[in-house]
Order: sequence, then C-alpha cells, then structure tokens
Amino acid sequence: MDSPVPTNSTHAARQQLRRGLNSGRLLQFPGAFTPLSTRLISELGFDGVYISGAVLSAELGLPDIGLTTLTEVAGRAEQIAATTSLPTLVDADTGFGEPLNVARTIQTLEGKGISGCHLEDQVNPKRCGHLDGKTLVPAEEMIQRIRAAVTARSDQNFVICARTDARGVEGLPAAIERARAYVAAGADMIFPEALANPAEFKEFRDAIDAPLLANMTEFGKSELLDTKTLSSLGFNLVIYPVTLLRLAMGAIENGLRTIAEHGTQRDLVGRMQTRTRLYELLRYRAYTAFDSQIFAFDIPTGVPADAAVPTPTESTS
Repeated sequence: MDSPVPTNSTHAARQQLRRGLNSGRLLQFPGAFTPLSTRLISELGFDGVYISGAVLSAELGLPDIGLTTLTEVAGRAEQIAATTSLPTLVDADTGFGEPLNVARTIQTLEGKGISGCHLEDQVNPKRCGHLDGKTLVPAEEMIQRIRAAVTARSDQNFVICARTDARGVEGLPAAIERARAYVAAGADMIFPEALANPAEFKEFRDAIDAPLLANMTEFGKSELLDTKTLSSLGFNLVIYPVTLLRLAMGAIENGLRTIAEHGTQRDLVGRMQTRTRLYELLRYRAYTAFDSQIFAFDIPTGVPADAAVPTPTESTS
C-alpha cells in the first residue's frame, strides 16, 4: 500500500535536479508559499519547487531586506520539502553572515532535505532584487561565499547557485564578468537578477558556460517571458517566486472586503476551493487507509488475550 507521505529520498531529488539542469530543457519551479501549495505544484506536473525569501518575509509581515534568520528560512524550507518528492531550491540570501556562516547555512539546508540554494552578491542586509538602491560586495568577497558553500556541502548533488545583482548596479558587462568568476569559484548555476529583455538574456547565455536561472517575478524590472522564449534563449530553470502568494492575497483581500460590505461570505462560495478538493490535496483517504491497515488487526486464534505480552516475571528469551 502507498504511504500518504512523499517517499522520494532527498538524494534522489537532488539527482533529479542535476539531471534536469543537464537535460537541455527548461525546468519550471513555481514558488510555494505554504506546504499545501506545494502539493498543487507537485500534482500539476511542475519540475520542482522554489522557496522565496521575499515570500517568507511577506508571510511574517516583513519587507524583503534581510530581516529573516537562517532558522526561519530553514524551518519553512523543511516543511515545504517534506510535502513533495520534487527537488526544492531555496533562497538563502547572502548566506546569513561571513564565509563560516555560509558554510553552516549550507550544512543546515542539506540537513533539512533541500536540493539546492542560491546565494547573492549583495551586502548584508540585502534588498529585494528588483528594487533600486542595492549595494554589492566586491566580487572577491562573493567568491569566498561560493567557495565556503561548495566546501561545506556533503552531498555533491546539492546545487550551489550564485545570484548576481550587478545588472542593476554595475551594468550588464560587469554582471557577466562576475558570473564568470562565480562559475570558476565552483558555482553550479548562475542567477542573473533583473535582466531587462530577451536581448540581455541572450547576451548572458552566450557569455556563460553554466546552467542559468531566470526569475519571472511580476511587477519587476524583467520582461515576463514565456517558457518557449526562455527555452529558445537557452535558460535551464525558471522561477515564479511570488506568483502564488500574490494570487492568494488578492483573493483574500477581495473576499474580506465582500464580507465587510455584505456581512456574509455567501457570494464568495462559488470562488472557493471545495471541501472535497481540499481533502483530496490533504490526502485524507490515503491517511485513513494507511491508519486502518496499521491498526486494524486481530489477535491470532487460540492465543489467550492476557498471554499476548509477557509479564515482568516471565522470560522473554
């Protein structure tokens, strides 16, 4: 009988991500804002799950300016990874400190069952990648972060992705130069943040010999490109970091306004996920069947009930 919980191993998920990055096709990783939303991502056939630092900050009612801790990020990532057998990629910001802290970050995320993470070259505290006013560390300092991360991992399939925010600060040529240095330092994938248009995505692809990640976040500096375009440009993975949170919060706000104005949620019921569908996602039937199989047993015929467990004075040898 199938277990109601994911059974794919952590190592298998990491191998799956590695194979996907080398497959020549574009992987799609929507951003999960809850473990339950992860179930939908898995069910609808996506390649993996992204865990956004901006989303985690927003869930806590905080702006995305480096206020969250490693404990908060790792804890949420673990909850999400536990609900899927798909690979998971988490936003590790600047690594939560100096190179030694970066090393501990990698070891912590590995221990939580995550498949990979990305580190960025901003100063700490950082800013959202599509805001102005960002400040970068020198490339040499980011290289130290990458080397610390690569050295600290125990599973070589754990993906270390280096994000550069240089496009909006130093320009595209400088971003490409940094990316080359990050690949040389051991980064498995490059995340060029806030590229403006297809021409910039193509220029980056032509210059970098490593898997590339595209960030398709709404209301940002990048043109929203579809999968056909990103695939033709040679990108390997695309994330939709805040999409699900924005959809959910838009529906929540509209629903609350309706209740406030009309005094009932009656007109909203048709827009809601049904109880039946929710129970399907929560796998009620699988949990019930599993529980019944484990606990529904009979004492063998002919064995006295009080003889089933030896008394303390009886030999159990």
